Amino acid sequence: MLTSLRYLTGTAGPSGFGSRATAEDATAACSDLRHITAIITGATSGIGAETARVLAKRGARLVLPARSVKAAEEARARLLADCPAAGDVIVLPLDLSSLASVRRFAGRFLALGLPLNLLINNAGKFADRFALSDDGVEMTFATNYLGHFLLTKLLLEKMAETARLTGVEGRIVNVSSTIHSWFAADGDADAVTYIDGVTRKKIPYDPTRAYALSKLANVLHTRALADRLKEMKANVTANCVHPGIVRTRLIRERDSLVTNTVFFLASKLLKTIPQAAATTCYVAVHPAIAGVSGKYFADCNEASPSRMGSNGDEAAKLWRFSEEIAAEEKNQESIGVSSFRLQVQSSNADRGLAFA
Repeated sequence: MLTSLRYLTGTAGPSGFGSRATAEDATAACSDLRHITAIITGATSGIGAETARVLAKRGARLVLPARSVKAAEEARARLLADCPAAGDVIVLPLDLSSLASVRRFAGRFLALGLPLNLLINNAGKFADRFALSDDGVEMTFATNYLGHFLLTKLLLEKMAETARLTGVEGRIVNVSSTIHSWFAADGDADAVTYIDGVTRKKIPYDPTRAYALSKLANVLHTRALADRLKEMKANVTANCVHPGIVRTRLIRERDSLVTNTVFFLASKLLKTIPQAAATTCYVAVHPAIAGVSGKYFADCNEASPSRMGSNGDEAAKLWRFSEEIAAEEKNQESIGVSSFRLQVQSSNADRGLAFA
């Protein structure tokens, strides 16, 4: 009840910020980010675009991965026009639903010889119809989680090296959602069993549950990643955030009388995009978060994930499952596609909408 009242009133929490804080508010103490190089997925629109704008305004060098290079180039032009203090803004192609594309992106980025201080895994998708990725994985899970898992893994050494050479703490921010709590295991269908069952069509596809699972995977990834960073003794942290309820393109492109009415009635609960980007930016650069890792944040304050999201065994199991998929993708020409996959059917129509 107290949390709900704080949200509605915008009352500041222990961090000094609340639900009405904007990304610019949350980064006011970090006015000079010229020493920061950041990769932000999903930065062509919505929350990701605002995150990129605020970091560029503070002088950060940005790398914008995007499936649509045209959209990313347009975003780059807007950033350079609106943010005179911006550092370099680099565009590289990336389709997060394809593990091969993730590997190509990582290779291209590493070939640039740039440092990497900040990785913001923000991009996401809601697929309202069942579809498989090129790797034979359910599309929402592949885009929202698995692509980011591999991307993070491929860039981890570069982040640890940058932190070691510069003395500046590296930070990884996974953008999740409170919707992660909507996924509850049924009987033996934990996260891994569920995604396997959906992929094999043994479990009916429910787009909302699939989305909730992908967001739960982001939370579990953060927990397991923080443990591994600690084992590596890397000066890099990993945290995840719930940006808040905001009417992004994901909802706008599903306009209907019912949708519009619901959002009109709930308008007092919605955040603006600058408010929704606040927690991401706060966790990404604020000095108060130095050394904090493996945590979940909402409204720029530490919060509690769901019971399942706090399950260390579930996090470890998902990590092993994800490593297996990524390893097999790399070597599938010699070992073949693993038993949990289905061949991608050419008739699959994915009407899911990318959003940030």
